[in-house]
Amino acid sequence: MSNSSTSAPSRPLRLGTRGSPLALAQAHMTAAALRAAHGWSEDAIEIVTVKTSGDRIQDRPLADIGGKALWTKELDRALTAGEIDFAVHSMKDVETIRPDAFRIAAMLPRADVRDRLIGAETFDDLPAHPLIGTSSPRRAAQVKRLRPDATITLFRGNVATRLAKLAAGEVHATLLAAAGLERLKFTVRANGTLVGEGVPPGLLAVRLEPEVMLPAVGQAAVGIEVRERDDRIVPILEKLNHVNTHLCVRAERALLRAMGGGCASPIAAYAEVLGHQMRLRAISFLTASPQRAEVKQPAQSPEQLGEQVAMLLKVG
Repeated sequence: MSNSSTSAPSRPLRLGTRGSPLALAQAHMTAAALRAAHGWSEDAIEIVTVKTSGDRIQDRPLADIGGKALWTKELDRALTAGEIDFAVHSMKDVETIRPDAFRIAAMLPRADVRDRLIGAETFDDLPAHPLIGTSSPRRAAQVKRLRPDATITLFRGNVATRLAKLAAGEVHATLLAAAGLERLKFTVRANGTLVGEGVPPGLLAVRLEPEVMLPAVGQAAVGIEVRERDDRIVPILEKLNHVNTHLCVRAERALLRAMGGGCASPIAAYAEVLGHQMRLRAISFLTASPQRAEVKQPAQSPEQLGEQVAMLLKVG
């Protein structure tokens, strides 16, 4: 990202975001990066909070009430109506197929893609027949592979809500994205305990390497979406674009699209740029036996890589 100064907009640019604590943290992070990239003052960007259906409905799985569009449709409406100039999304919450009227103009550098196991040092340390809270089919499928005796219970809500349920003894453990915890200013001590507002003393929060649990498609990536033909805003945002993050998320989303997957699909994928190559690892639980695939090829064709790995998963 360049730090050369450009003229401030004649009116504040309106950044649309969900109202959850994590979404707001990511919106402020994006606004700060945009101001720094262009040399703008604090008042050059206005953050506009848009209440989404996904935030309002917390007692049912997303797949039962409309899928990931519940996170985006109100922001889409605000973009279409010109109420906001661009929207900030967690890419793992963006549905696989988006309307042609919008485009992801930029992605910020990806943060830690790993999940954290909250409540135990390892899955083996949990008691017999543990109760584990998650709303993610991807996490649930991988947990059941690691602990076949586990029972999965629906766990939705923001990070504070999930930690409160865990502290109240509703479950033995849960899983949270490492990037989300970091963006909310939670820290993990050297002994593995989580520190932050509302965290009970001694609560363990251990990173799970991709070899143990592959992340969600787009996990830890923040995308900035605009109207497809907004020639004024697109160049402004492209200055923030982290190319390798964008390439990797494109590969992962192409895989999910080729698999016909969405928020109800137990599919995990993680792409990395390694020199001039991109490696994409994926696992699918769509069949009775989990299917794994891994391919490395030049980084210039992320969609082709995603489709190739999807084909390998389908043929088993």
